Amino acid sequence: MKALSLFVLFGASLGWTQPAPPAAGDKPDTVIAIFEDGSKITMGEFQTLIPALPDTWRTLAERDPQKFLHVYGVIKKAAAEANNQKLVEKSPYKQGMDFAVQAALAQFYVRESTAAIVIAPEEIEKYYNDHKEPFRRIKVSGLKVAFGSADAPAGAASSSVMASRVPKKALTEEEAKVKAVKLVGQIRAGADFGKLVQLESDDENSKAKGGDLGVWGMTDNVPDALRSAVMGLKEGEVSDPIRQAGGFYIIHADAVTYTPLAEVRDAIFAQLQQAKGSEWLQNLDQSVKVDFPRNDPPPPAPSDPKK
Repeated sequence: MKALSLFVLFGASLGWTQPAPPAAGDKPDTVIAIFEDGSKITMGEFQTLIPALPDTWRTLAERDPQKFLHVYGVIKKAAAEANNQKLVEKSPYKQGMDFAVQAALAQFYVRESTAAIVIAPEEIEKYYNDHKEPFRRIKVSGLKVAFGSADAPAGAASSSVMASRVPKKALTEEEAKVKAVKLVGQIRAGADFGKLVQLESDDENSKAKGGDLGVWGMTDNVPDALRSAVMGLKEGEVSDPIRQAGGFYIIHADAVTYTPLAEVRDAIFAQLQQAKGSEWLQNLDQSVKVDFPRNDPPPPAPSDPKK
């Protein structure tokens, strides 16, 4: 049963009346809920309980403490009735209780063990130096050679990062490609990229800024073909013509930098901690040996006569 199933079962549609939910400024010894059996819970106890809860329950407790505490009250009452009926001494509830306790203890053990994993500062620095490509940032400029119908509306075939016009004497796709290849040759031979942008580019937005298209990274919202071509460039290099809807783009790598380690340290720490946690769990799994004396699967559980 999912964690919130009990809430759905016992109280999702009930219109209960409750006191105000815990306030952020409450002191640890402030009583925030009094249950039907007379037991109480303080703010300090509530805050201590939250980290030990399964994810779904923790989310509910953080988002709606009032609703969580009501459901907690329902659980306490139902559990008390189960104790009165000595259900924990009966099968299959006894076996289910044993399993639930072991599962909870195992979860606490895993959480405590993985949280204790140490990531040394030098590990973060080594990872950063060995995996710098995802942090690569390239300041780029672009030139577009458009093709298409001369009466096409401005910007009709532009990407999210470039807006274009179709020249008065529109080129066919093949003519545009020939022109773009020729321009690339001129640039690689030493022609000034910025001057060619002003003379030849059909991308009005970037042309007004000298061809500047900003700084691109691996995860930026840029068309895939453009990103893969640009990320392979070294500083000062120019790409081959890249076909996009409505034109061929020529991209120049103005400068190559990397996101500073200080800005990505936390992300790397989390990534390394997750990787080490996964390795720890895998080792735990591989350390467990279970023998199956019979080759055939166990028989199905007997049907519940109450159903």
